[in-house]
Amino acid sequence: MLVSCQQHPNELSVDAFIDMAMEEEIIPATQQSATAPPPPVNEMTTSVVVQKKIIKDGRMGLRVTELEQSKQKVDTLVKASGGYYANESLSNSDRETSYQLKIRIPAPHFEAFVAGIERGAGKILYKQMDARDVTDQFVDLQIRLESKRNYLQRYRDLLKKAATVKEILEIEAQIRALEEEIDSTTGRLRYLSDQVDYSTLELTLSKEKDFEYSPSRRDRFSERLKLSLSKGWFGFVDSLLFLFRIWPFGVLVALGIYFWRKVKGRRRNV
Repeated sequence: MLVSCQQHPNELSVDAFIDMAMEEEIIPATQQSATAPPPPVNEMTTSVVVQKKIIKDGRMGLRVTELEQSKQKVDTLVKASGGYYANESLSNSDRETSYQLKIRIPAPHFEAFVAGIERGAGKILYKQMDARDVTDQFVDLQIRLESKRNYLQRYRDLLKKAATVKEILEIEAQIRALEEEIDSTTGRLRYLSDQVDYSTLELTLSKEKDFEYSPSRRDRFSERLKLSLSKGWFGFVDSLLFLFRIWPFGVLVALGIYFWRKVKGRRRNV
């Protein structure tokens, strides 16, 4: 009797662990850390010291007198700072020629690079610099990633002990979901790290063009004469066609005039 009432030990542990893991994954990372037991003293002191994660970016516009020379100076500054162009385009209009540059500079050299741009020959049209602190977001993603990796390892260990097909399928489904979440979180961390490590400056270099009168090209006299004769002939033909289209109305008008004169003549005779 006692033997028949016992449950399979592996089956019980699998179901209990899956329920526990699913409940813990729903709880945000901040709440999980609040409910978890306090870490050792040395671990607490090291976890408090977190390096700031700051994303710096900016926009600048310069009016220059020598566009190509100014562009070469910017090229030199970018190379000396260890940066690169994420995007570069040249536009040419009737009023000005301009370069639109998206520059990525290592964060430690960003301020010096901007100062070098300002010292160059040119008038600053606009300037905007921003700094965003993403330390909390970065740390939260790291905590979530570490937690998901721990759960993934525990699921893989549990998969080795699974005894039924149902247990295997349930655990593999959880493993696939965790792997997708880990890939997504890793991608977000990579993106944040790139934004922190390399600051972005959107720089516009523009040069005004000197005003030049450029009259529009006109056709020669012979061509204009041919065009006028052609238009006159077509206008004459169109007028004739219009008269042919309204000939019934002309007949009615003529009859009206005829009868009006006839009636008027009779009144005079009376």
